[in-house]
Amino acid sequence: MLRGSLLPLLVWAGVASWACFLYDPVVALVLGGLFVLSFLVGFGLRRRARHSVRCSVYGAVGGVLDKSMAGF
Repeated sequence: MLRGSLLPLLVWAGVASWACFLYDPVVALVLGGLFVLSFLVGFGLRRRARHSVRCSVYGAVGGVLDKSMAGF
C-alpha cells in the first residue's frame, strides 16, 4: 500500500454510496461511523507506539483498508 494513498477513502466512499442508493442513508452513516471509529483506533494505537503524527495518519488509513478487506 502506498503511503498517503486515497484508495481506502475511495473504497469506503464507494461502498457507502452504494449502500445509500440500495438501502437507506442511515446505512451509509453507519458505515461512515465505522470508518471513523476504525481510523481513530488505528491512529491512537500508532501514536501510543510513538509513531509520528504523519506516519500514524498514513498507517491508520492503510490499516482500515487492510482490515476491512480481510473482513475485520
